[in-house]
Order: sequence, then structure tokens, then C-alpha cells
Amino acid sequence: MFRVSCIQLRSNNNIHYNLDKTSKLIIKAVKQKTDFIITPEVSSHFSLNKKELLKICTSMQNDIYLNGIKKLAKKYKKWILIGSLIIKIQKNKLVNRSVLIDKSGRVRTYYDKIHMYDVNLSKKEKYFESKSFNPGNKIKTFKLPWGKIGLSICYDLRFPILYRKLAKAGSLFLTVPSAFTETTGKKHWHSLLRARAIENFCYIFAPAQGGTHYNGRKTFGHSLIISPDGEIIRELKKSEGVITATINPKLSKNLRLRIPSLKSN
Repeated sequence: MFRVSCIQLRSNNNIHYNLDKTSKLIIKAVKQKTDFIITPEVSSHFSLNKKELLKICTSMQNDIYLNGIKKLAKKYKKWILIGSLIIKIQKNKLVNRSVLIDKSGRVRTYYDKIHMYDVNLSKKEKYFESKSFNPGNKIKTFKLPWGKIGLSICYDLRFPILYRKLAKAGSLFLTVPSAFTETTGKKHWHSLLRARAIENFCYIFAPAQGGTHYNGRKTFGHSLIISPDGEIIRELKKSEGVITATINPKLSKNLRLRIPSLKSN
């Protein structure tokens, strides 16, 4: 058994502001006796402007937000997953990267978002992440003290084969840090997350961005912690904050014994 916390943010384009806000919510989660803390997608800098991002973003070694969170992980002896940071990997190349930090403040693994959010929702609402970011090409799992976790980011949610691979690789928990749009979130967020939980018998940890951001973009919020049988254990609607729940890894294993669907394709 362990306790997990999902942080909900309304990040802007000021890394220092976002780090300060995240730090306060991490301390709040610590007070809730959590063991593992997860932040949303693009926690450190909320922008799709590549020119702006190239000026501000750095390598992992020099990233202000990452280094700040590493210090908090070490200070409070907590595992922390930064849902995602924008990291510069070459002079003109950026990735949307989820970073796992252990309780001693060391980076243990990271995952680069594979599926780019290139959509045309309406005349006024269009997103083309592939113009800003280079996609990843590797799925990632990691063995936490409580069981194996599978990493994903936001738009990955619409690609069930990815989650099947993570589950078949032994993941009991799936992370889906997101900045889901208000438009699509209303229609699909809850349904897709519950489906990924049920079809793989995995816990879902989905911290989200929520509200109207500095640039007018609206994200859906509704951070969720979902059980392996699709029950919503905790939910936070729009406000910034923290949700925390106690997790029993044996539940995933027991459900998989009862309904052995993961043994088939």
C-alpha cells in the first residue's frame, strides 16, 4: 500500500512562478502523508511558441524547474514525477518530457511524448505540437518500490495500443499527466481514462492543467485517480490543488487473475 498525489496547476509562461506554485502544492501533498507526487503536463512552462521556448528552455542539467523539484524530492524524501517539462535536446529541437525523480533527488528515467497533438477543432481552435516538438519513439516503464509504472502524456491517451504494451510489460499504474483542452475534455476525458484503466486493470494517475491560462487557452482540469476496475477514487474539478489516495497494488493483480484478458492480444 502507498499514497499517491496528483497536483492540478494553471501554469503560465513564467518558470519561477510555476516552480513556486508547484512547490507549495508539493508541500501540501507531503502534509497529506503521500509517498508519490505527480504534476501535470507542461508544468514548468505553458506555451506552444517554439521561438519563445527555444530562448527559455535548456538541457535537463540546467533546467531551473527540474533542479528545484529535485531539491524538494530530496528534502521531503518523496518520489516525484514531473508530468512534463519542455527540454532542449539540440539547438533547434525540443521535446515534451516526463521526468521521474526518486526520494534522494536523482532522475531515474524519463519519457518523451510520442503522439503529437495536431488537431483542427474549429476555425478558432487549432493545435500543432509537431511544429514545436520532436516526438519520442520509446515506451517507458519503471519499477517503483510499490510496483511497475508506465509513462505517458496527454494525447497519448487516445492510442490504446501504447497502454496495452505498458500493461503487458508489467505496469500496475499508468500516468497520464495532461493539459487536455476544455473542448475535448468535456466529451472524452473521463471516458478515455476509465477505459484505459478497465481494459488494462491498471490504476490511472492523471494530474491536469485546469482553467483559463494567460494566453487565453482553456484546459479542462478534472485531475483523476482511477482504480483498475474504472472507479473514480479522487477528482479535482477546476481549481489548482492536490488530490491524494491510498493505492493497493494487489487489486490490479487480483483483477488480472479473475479476468486474464492481458494474456491475449
